Amino acid sequence: MSDGNWQDVAALDDIEDDEPLCIKAADCQITLCKLDGSVYALDDICTHEYASMSDGFIEGDTIECPLHQAQFSIKTGEALTAPATEDLKTYETKVEDGRVFVKFEK
Repeated sequence: MSDGNWQDVAALDDIEDDEPLCIKAADCQITLCKLDGSVYALDDICTHEYASMSDGFIEGDTIECPLHQAQFSIKTGEALTAPATEDLKTYETKVEDGRVFVKFEK
């Protein structure tokens, strides 16, 4: 972690397949999702209206907002369905020794 951008946010075992997990780190609220063994990190707040994406539903490689059912790509953050038109911010992740790290901008 020499560049200082990476922050330890969770144990890999704390993230269940098809169950988004909300974490707070580096003054950000983020949703962690595990798909096929890989971990993805997205902003937790829907870009359409204030709702926690970690309260949403994962289907395949999409996450659905619990408020108005807008769907986003977990891998890219792309807004896939209305009413959302703005993508969710994504964060780079890595797993080391069973811990999940998220890279934050300096």
